Amino acid sequence: MKTITLAFTGASGLPYGIRLLDCLLQSGQRVNLVYSQAAQIVAKQEMDFVLPNRPQDAEKLLKERFGTFNGELNVYGIQDWYAPMASGSNPGDAMVICPCTMGTLGKIAGGISDDLISRAADVMLKEKRALILVPREMPFSAVHLENMLKLSHAGAVIMPPNPGFYHHPQSVQDIVDFVVARILDHLGVAQGLIKPWGEE
Repeated sequence: MKTITLAFTGASGLPYGIRLLDCLLQSGQRVNLVYSQAAQIVAKQEMDFVLPNRPQDAEKLLKERFGTFNGELNVYGIQDWYAPMASGSNPGDAMVICPCTMGTLGKIAGGISDDLISRAADVMLKEKRALILVPREMPFSAVHLENMLKLSHAGAVIMPPNPGFYHHPQSVQDIVDFVVARILDHLGVAQGLIKPWGEE
């Protein structure tokens, strides 16, 4: 069982994040989830899904949504400085911010840790653990690209959700699954969403 911190921020692309959460839990991982208030707005707009304000309510709702799974889900408030991923003594194995706003990306690039999401990301970088950022939709300004390059140099993996089409997607869900599969690959979590290149 890996311990993965998963963060949702207020960027377009929450279906990727929700699908990733589902896959991580089904594959038996421990997920520490945190999300911003803006992510709650995006969840309602993109998925007609209400993410509760209280972490304990979110845990209950998400467990009901995903049904039986082999993993473990813990939800934390964005200002919960006692959450395990806020400290380098308990960072977990990896962190994914999916979707990631340019504001969040900029804060991390600048070393600003004013909430649990940016603090946990800062911890991952200083502890040299896997940090995967899934930016929002294009286009990107020069400032955005410079921040991405800065974070890439610092050890983060920048994974814009740009799907391939060699697997012949037939639906939006197929495209979502392609992106999520690539994230899972980088986390070292087995996935059956898409076949590896060259395998029938």
